[in-house]
Amino acid sequence: MSAVCGILDQVEWIRVRAEFDNAWTEEGLSPRDNIGATSSFSPSFGRELPAHGGAPGVLRRVRVSEVYQSSSMAFGVGVPAWACSSPYAHRFWYDLGVRRGGRTASARSSSEQGSSVAQAPPKPANPFPGKPEADVIVIGSGIGGLCCAGLLARYHQDVLLLESHDIPGGAAHSFKIKDYKFDSGPSLFSGFQSRGPQANPLAQVLDALGEPVPCASYDSWMVYIPEGEFSSRIGPTEFFKDLEKYASLDAVHEWRKLLNAILPLSSAAMALPPLAIRGDWGVLSTAGFRYAPSLLKSFIQMGPQGALGATKLLRPFSEIIDSLGLKDPFVRNWLDLLSFLLAGVKSDGALSAEMIYMFSEWYKPGCTLEYPINGTDAIINALVRGMQKFGGRLALSTHVEKIVVENGRACGVKLRSGQFISAKKAVVSNASMWDTLSMLPTEVIPKSYQDRIKSTPQCESFMHLHLAFDAKNVPEDLQIHHIVVNDWSRGVDADQNVVLLSIPSTLSKDLAPPGKHVLHAYTPGTEPFGIWEGLDRRSSEYRSLKTERAEVMWRAVERALGPGFSRDDCEVKLIGTPLTHQRFLRRNRGTYGPAIKAGEATFPGHSTPIPQLFCCGDSTFPGIGVPAVAASGAIVANSLVSVPEHSQLLDAIGI
Repeated sequence: MSAVCGILDQVEWIRVRAEFDNAWTEEGLSPRDNIGATSSFSPSFGRELPAHGGAPGVLRRVRVSEVYQSSSMAFGVGVPAWACSSPYAHRFWYDLGVRRGGRTASARSSSEQGSSVAQAPPKPANPFPGKPEADVIVIGSGIGGLCCAGLLARYHQDVLLLESHDIPGGAAHSFKIKDYKFDSGPSLFSGFQSRGPQANPLAQVLDALGEPVPCASYDSWMVYIPEGEFSSRIGPTEFFKDLEKYASLDAVHEWRKLLNAILPLSSAAMALPPLAIRGDWGVLSTAGFRYAPSLLKSFIQMGPQGALGATKLLRPFSEIIDSLGLKDPFVRNWLDLLSFLLAGVKSDGALSAEMIYMFSEWYKPGCTLEYPINGTDAIINALVRGMQKFGGRLALSTHVEKIVVENGRACGVKLRSGQFISAKKAVVSNASMWDTLSMLPTEVIPKSYQDRIKSTPQCESFMHLHLAFDAKNVPEDLQIHHIVVNDWSRGVDADQNVVLLSIPSTLSKDLAPPGKHVLHAYTPGTEPFGIWEGLDRRSSEYRSLKTERAEVMWRAVERALGPGFSRDDCEVKLIGTPLTHQRFLRRNRGTYGPAIKAGEATFPGHSTPIPQLFCCGDSTFPGIGVPAVAASGAIVANSLVSVPEHSQLLDAIGI
């Protein structure tokens, strides 16, 4: 390794760093934030260090493998990221590179700093809190897994949540570089402040755990489309002005016709809370009998025509659009865009119930959008706190290699370390259907089940651009969200055609230092994995493709931030690719999720052909999106407890 010592330019440092990180992350491990709390750190081969500090009930594990760090360089921002920052700093963007003020920084080997070899104690017997068994093991700490584990703990089940990485949250985790905190995934939320049966399922889970999430409210986002650019406000009447200006009076009439038809349906779509659903015949009690009066009332209020429309709730949204005779190109394009952003498919594949729920949140009187104060991380932290408060355990840096099946039943998991953890009642996978399949012994899986998963179409992946920059040269009234559509004729699901921007520091000031902003731009599940497949992340070909495919995001950023913005002045520049998604989020082919079209197929349920093995997350009903995955986790948790326990929880949260 002496060949890499000395002064490295930034690109070479990132390449070497990626090799080191690969040794960690491919074992489900990664560097701890408080390792090497001095200004330098030198190699210690194959050692493991126990974590210190952190939240109660959480232990992080670290393998020290050829680590080089100096006080003058950490991701190019001038501070030692592992020593002076949290684990966010290295979590998501190992292979990307960061520059300070547009200048390339260099790294010196730790030997130049006079460091010494770190000594590590023996490997602990348990890489997680408590005994190596649980009533229920949950694999993966995405929002679905966290909701499932939190509710199971609330139900007084002994639950152990296993996360491959050193920070919870899955695609919704946050990461920190220097004084900047970035979201890696969702940033568009609503319904957090609602209560009762019609609340966002995630809000209902947080309510059950007694963990509210303070939010900033807003009611508009910037839209850049071929017809022009404008600030689009949600609510029942504001969008009419935009339609009249950028489309036509026909579009106004059609939009009014749509709202008049579907808003009454929302009472039926939302009359049955997802938290009331379970995967057995007990659903007749917790959902059927309990909510039958409110459902009946909704149908009566809608009248015969509305009741007939309610039969289409489980059909493609395009069928409702077609039945209303909506033909205006702008309206059709806009509805395709909303459908794609919500569900990963256009209106001909989006479930009507899901779209109607969204319309009820965005186009009813007094509605607002919400962003959690302190970032998306606030949601994840609240779910973790809630789970731990009720006795649930979280094990980070604990990679599940296999789901163990004995006597035809899922009985536990085998970690990459070789350790077996037993599950008395169930194993729940929050991984995608394809990744779950890869953890199962082939011989125990029915061929029909394997074939169905392998034949399920996938959404494409993402390109990401994370930036930190000075606010002085951008508009003072900058909005949090911006949507750019380059060409309607290509379709909103075409690659390089739609770019979303989130600038959450406009609402949550703590995400960046005073006078600074953080920005996350991404292509929403439209980046083809095929053009990246097989590329070496250290190769010049990979770096060139990153630069090429990121250009559409840079142009969108420049359009949104105006002529005062300069790429060269950004203090942090990070580009993520489908390979980043595949590697760090453990997503098969970096996919957004299953591309299942309503009317052609349905999202799978939560049970599997293997007894005691369940699944939650975006590969299961209700599908893709934050409310949907929260609901899926709740449904699995409900299914693993008795009907009286389930009913008591519904009573406790007032639904």
